[in-house]
Parts: sequence; structure tokens; C-alpha cells
Amino acid sequence: MGYRVAVIGATGNVGREMLNILSERQFPADEVVALASRRSVGAEVMLGEKRLKTKCLDDYDFKGIDIALMSAGSAVAKAWAPKIGQQGTVVIDNSSCWRMDADVPLIVPEVNPQALAKYGKRNIIANPNCSTAQMVVALKPLHDFARVKRVVVATYQSTSGAGKEAMDELFEQTRAIFVNDPIEPKKFTKQIAFNVIPHIDVFMPDGQTKEEWKMTAETRKILDPDIEVIATCVRVPVFVGHSEAVHVEFERPIEVEDARRILREAPGVMVVDKRENGGYTTPLECVGDYATFVSRIRKDPTVKHGLAMWVVSDNLRKGAALNAVQIAESLIARHLKKAA
Repeated sequence: MGYRVAVIGATGNVGREMLNILSERQFPADEVVALASRRSVGAEVMLGEKRLKTKCLDDYDFKGIDIALMSAGSAVAKAWAPKIGQQGTVVIDNSSCWRMDADVPLIVPEVNPQALAKYGKRNIIANPNCSTAQMVVALKPLHDFARVKRVVVATYQSTSGAGKEAMDELFEQTRAIFVNDPIEPKKFTKQIAFNVIPHIDVFMPDGQTKEEWKMTAETRKILDPDIEVIATCVRVPVFVGHSEAVHVEFERPIEVEDARRILREAPGVMVVDKRENGGYTTPLECVGDYATFVSRIRKDPTVKHGLAMWVVSDNLRKGAALNAVQIAESLIARHLKKAA
């Protein structure tokens, strides 16, 4: 006996990727329903080779739906997740709306699956920020070995993290430069083509952006509240794939070879770390893959017990859709088992 699943925001980048991954991983669903806003009703999306016509979220009755994978933004999540949860459906939300709610578990299955135990308080589970998800997958096994004390991270985040319009803007600006057309930034604050922008989300009173704050707060909630984190989040002219330069200070000694061995054995991690030309992973090479790739593992001599590494992942997958589906799989394995 399978499960009934709804994908909310099915016509967006992440929603479509959720459908792809449900099919790829042969998720045990008897039925998958594609839901979107009223303006997208009737649009076709693919579940493997099967075409689904989107239905309207506003009119949908969730009775009998076991799990709702939601990627429709914070406003929709705030309005709808509690209503859906009250009907008995477990909502796995990709927005930032519920991440820091004390009654909502924030989950990366390779890192803190035990936190799923309190999902029933609101029937809502939060998916972390894309840049946080890939970083904590790499940090978790190292934290277990030597305890992470402090993280300094600079991110290089692709335009897909800001949605389809942002990807279109990169494409249109790149084309405009080659044909000498004028460029007018719309989605971004400055030109993104052939440029980098050290500004993601809104500025906060202390000078950091909200994206940078998310990485700090979410890492502490998922991994350890005692870890200090400072992030600089940068948008780069890449379509898909987030990269991070991660500098970690540990409480106890850890050698480069220890870190490389531990990461090779860690779930969800792929180590590509050859000290030669091309012996590392770039965002282009991670697209479509499930793994979080770790390269450039080396000693950081500026602190007592320090390492530096390069972490790359497909943000539409591990940073969003894949992690949400993995949460659903963990939820089923631990809490929602159905009788055969």
C-alpha cells in the first residue's frame, strides 16, 4: 500500500524537480497530485513519463493526502501549511517561513533525522536554505570526529536559487552584451552577467544579509547551537549549482587525511580531491547529481585546528527538491509506515 502525495508549486523550478526526483527514486506513491496557483491550473508537468495536469491549491481537499511537498514561497506556506497540517497531511516546506519555529523540525536527513520525532506538533517539517543544506552535509561527519567550533564561509550561489526569472535575467543580459543591447537589472540589484553580487536577500541592521543570517541560524539549529558561523553570500553568473569556500575551526586536532577518509565514508558526500589540474568539482559538473561534492581539502594554518574545503552541490536538488523527498522517505521509514 502506497502513499498519496501532493506537490504544491509544481510548475516552478523546484516543484518540477520534486516530481523528477519522486519518479527517479521510485517513491512509494499510489498517487501524486500537482498543485499550483489559479493562474497555472491546467498546465502540464511531468512525473517520469506520466503527464500531470495541475490543479488549484485554493480548491483542493487534502483529505487522504499523506504528504505535501511545498515549494510555493513563504507567503503561501504561512497561509496554507497550518491548514493542510490540521487535516492530517504532513507538510514538508521548502520556504524560509517555518525554519526557525521551535515546534517545527528543520531537517537534513544525513545530519539530524532524529529531529523528525517532533513533526507531529504542527504536521510541518522545514527544508533548510539551499546553501545551509550542502554545508551541513559536509560538516556533520567532521563535527562528530573533532567538534566544529567556528565556520567562516563564502558562498558562490547560482541564479536558479532566485527562481526562473533570475535565470532568464542572466541569459538575457549575457545575450545583450554580445549584441550590444542595453542592460537593465530587474531581478538583481546590479548586472549579473559577467559579474558577482555580494548581496542575497534583504540587509539586516547589523550589516549582514538575511541569507547570511539564515546560514548561521539554521546551521546552529540543525547541527549544534554552539557553533559560531560567519557567512558572506554572493550571487554569481551560474545557472545551477551552489559553491562554497568553507573554513572550519575544530575543538580537537584533525588531519587532512582523517578528514578526507571521514568524508569519503559519509552519506551523501562525494570526495573529488586531487591536487592537480581539474582535480576538483565545479558547479557545472554537479548539476543533476544527488551528492554534495567536497574538494580542495587542506590545512588552515591560521587557526590551531583548522581545515579549508570547497563544497559544491546542485541547489535545485540537494538544496531543495532532493532534500524534501529524502525527508519524506525518512518520515515514512521512521514514523509513517503503512501496513502492507
